Amino acid sequence: MNKSFIKKILKNGLRVILIPQPSSLATTVMVLVRAGSKYETKKINGISHFLEHMCFKGTKKRANQMIISSELDGLGASYNAFTDREFTGYYAKVKNESFDEILDVISDMYLNPVFNVADIEKERGVIIEEINMYEDMPNAKVGDVFMRLMYGDQPAGWSIAGEKEVIKKLKQEDFINYRSKHYLAQSSVLIIAGGFDKKEISQKIEKQFLALDQGEKGSKIKTIESQQRSAQSIFAKETDQSHMIMGFRAFNFFDDRRYALEVLVDILGGGMSSRLFQKIRSELGAAYYVGASADLFSDHGFIVMSAGIKHEEIKKVIKAGLEEFKKLKGIEVQKEELERAKNHLIGGLFLSLETSDSLASFYGGKEIMGLPLVTPRDIARKIKAVNAEEIKALAQSLFVKKNLNLAIVGPYKNKSFSDILKI
Repeated sequence: MNKSFIKKILKNGLRVILIPQPSSLATTVMVLVRAGSKYETKKINGISHFLEHMCFKGTKKRANQMIISSELDGLGASYNAFTDREFTGYYAKVKNESFDEILDVISDMYLNPVFNVADIEKERGVIIEEINMYEDMPNAKVGDVFMRLMYGDQPAGWSIAGEKEVIKKLKQEDFINYRSKHYLAQSSVLIIAGGFDKKEISQKIEKQFLALDQGEKGSKIKTIESQQRSAQSIFAKETDQSHMIMGFRAFNFFDDRRYALEVLVDILGGGMSSRLFQKIRSELGAAYYVGASADLFSDHGFIVMSAGIKHEEIKKVIKAGLEEFKKLKGIEVQKEELERAKNHLIGGLFLSLETSDSLASFYGGKEIMGLPLVTPRDIARKIKAVNAEEIKALAQSLFVKKNLNLAIVGPYKNKSFSDILKI
């Protein structure tokens, strides 16, 4: 795993990160932009994701989706795009010999989308069906229920895909206006990782990306955190399994405690030897999937457990989960368990970075969010330095009743679990 990287800034402000891997057979070209659902207003909620789709529908140079996809497929490329709450990304991975061609395609899609009215109308239906698909997936739906419970009617609480009624009303001018405020050189990062030929690469990048617009970047509304007591949200739906997310407010990703949080999460639910897996799946036999995770953003964050549960066991699982949270507040983690969690985290990190696209995401994600560009070994050292006292102090700080939230999707009409939401 080659960990070296080179960072450059073009004259227009575009940041470029090069991650050479001489032994790699493939090269990834990725562009990230600081534009996601948290940059939207209620009137255009979902436009970040919709716009991402539209960049594949046609450009000034490539008139339609078929031309773009045929060219990408003809190169044997693996390609996609994604929209998150704070940024959007576009990427393609190809054999090294096709680097010039893929750089041209990705730059064209990013710089020159045309937003044809007819294409917007057709893709509108695709987006609505994508929303319908997630509505039919209770393990995905529960995530939206949880975010709405935590953050209410503000961008952090809205769906990334948007509401269907809003999607139906978006017009061509909305896409043009939104893109002009966010798809700018200074708010974009180009990442190239893999076995690319470094000869003349700077000239090739400048040729394709110096035309990227500069301007005043649109801002996002700061997320407001407000909670005085534990809360729950139950989305009633006939399902074969109850889907639950339960967790607590945390902090943003600039907080130095994020490494201790990673270790704490791994102890709770990071693998088959984790506490939640052993208690809820192995001992109680009450769930197929169960785990823990933490999501940290620029101005908020949370730690949660999630599970798919037998309906009749849901109260038992909630109580068991809360008991595991509580234990971490009262008893220091033993050395063996702590070391196992650290090694699991570090091993998983290194194994996840074996490909050019994963390396591009690793470095690009940090750069687009304003985090230091550290290597995997730098992160490993931070994880290794976490001690049991830090874990206990963090648990005591986070796991308090007034910051507890429970979201459930399942067959529960007029049902409340407030009587057991205690820690």
